[in-house]
Amino acid sequence: MELYGYPLKAKFNQPRPPPPKVLPATSTVAASYKNRIPYHPESFSMPWMPNSYYKAAALNPTLAPLTESFPGLPPTKIVPFISERPNGVFTRHTLDDWHRSNMTNYKESETTRHNAERLRADLTRTIKDVYQQAKRTQGESTKNLGERVNDIEYWKSELCIELDAMIRETNSLADMQKRLERALADTEGPFQVAHKCLLNREKRMGIDLVNDDVEKQLITEIKIIRSCRERLQQCLDTVNSQLMCNKEARQELEKDLADKQMGHHIDSKCYQLKNTSRGIHYFKGVERIDATVSVPETWARFTDNNIFRSQSARTTSAKLRASTESLLMGTADEMWRQFSKVNDAFTSRITETANAKSKIQTHLAKTRQEIFQIETKIQVIQKTIRDKEVQLKVAQTRLDERTRRPNVELCRDAAQIRLVQEVNEINETLRNLHQCLRASEDMLQMLVRSKGVLEHDLVVKNNSLFIDQERCMGMRKSYPSTVQILGYV
Repeated sequence: MELYGYPLKAKFNQPRPPPPKVLPATSTVAASYKNRIPYHPESFSMPWMPNSYYKAAALNPTLAPLTESFPGLPPTKIVPFISERPNGVFTRHTLDDWHRSNMTNYKESETTRHNAERLRADLTRTIKDVYQQAKRTQGESTKNLGERVNDIEYWKSELCIELDAMIRETNSLADMQKRLERALADTEGPFQVAHKCLLNREKRMGIDLVNDDVEKQLITEIKIIRSCRERLQQCLDTVNSQLMCNKEARQELEKDLADKQMGHHIDSKCYQLKNTSRGIHYFKGVERIDATVSVPETWARFTDNNIFRSQSARTTSAKLRASTESLLMGTADEMWRQFSKVNDAFTSRITETANAKSKIQTHLAKTRQEIFQIETKIQVIQKTIRDKEVQLKVAQTRLDERTRRPNVELCRDAAQIRLVQEVNEINETLRNLHQCLRASEDMLQMLVRSKGVLEHDLVVKNNSLFIDQERCMGMRKSYPSTVQILGYV
């Protein structure tokens, strides 16, 4: 214990923290602080010394009471100073003064102790109130931090659920995008096939170069494929735009979730801090720094808006996937039906051409047979004409010889008449034979020309069959199936 009035050295160089703003009323002990020296912050830099020491040293010695609670003796009752010294004895105070002084000291001590007891009770109550208020305040702060952590956990769970749903939807839409790209690439083959079929059919010859049903169906197929390609491309552009929207919404969710995780970590750390925790320090003036940028309403609304934006994007994406699936099915069915129509037209045309070729071959065979027979007949007629000419020569020679008969021998007898008739008959026969020969030769020329026409037509039909059956149908056998058009493989 230090002696009264002995100056004590300061144990701390740092100034004491300011007293709490809210303290219990101290009106009950206000009288005990009337003569106290006010608090000055600069006093922390000086050695500590009780104020009573300076106060006592400044006062003159007197017999007056130390407190106002006991006013002391009236001036009339104060014993005057006696200067006489009888019998060599010096007496300054009387016995009554001594008793009165003792009583005064007793009462002063009792009053001081009473005031000290009241002060101690007030201090005990104040300290208890301070501890209770600090505990209550810290408990409320801890409770608010716990509620904040719960709110963050709730929004974290909502963000995680929405983020997982958005990731699944984005992946599904990305798969649909790949299917669209494959379907769009698969339409290039049928388009080229139909175009090449039209170009190949331009190589038909003669009468077979007609605008038949096959050509009409091929033109229709090209238009349908081009229309399907345009619709698929538009849908692909829409899907690409929606993917960008989904990725933006996903990035917002991920950023918000990362902020929530960081905030949850910090608030959880703050929630778990206690008076006995490590790492707690003074941060003077931190309560005056307001770095907040939102309030609970705007904070919750921000996350709710992110979730709502993501849900809207997911709804739009799901509708787009459904419409894309319908578009793929519709375009595939439309292209497949037109493909079947073109194949049916090709089959019908090939059958018709094959039948025409078969008939041409039959007529050609008959024509060749007829030509052979006509040629044979012509040879027979020519031989008959030669024979008749010999016979005519014989008859005319006879007539010429009989003209040399003398005189009356020149008789118009039956032989003469018959020879003349024979010559006329042979001439008539020769005229008929020559006419038949010319008719046969003309017919032979016609048959030969018909044969040439049939042979040319047969070549044309063979060429048309080769184009339709081998080239066109050969390419159309490699047309992608419906599964390939839909983009499943």
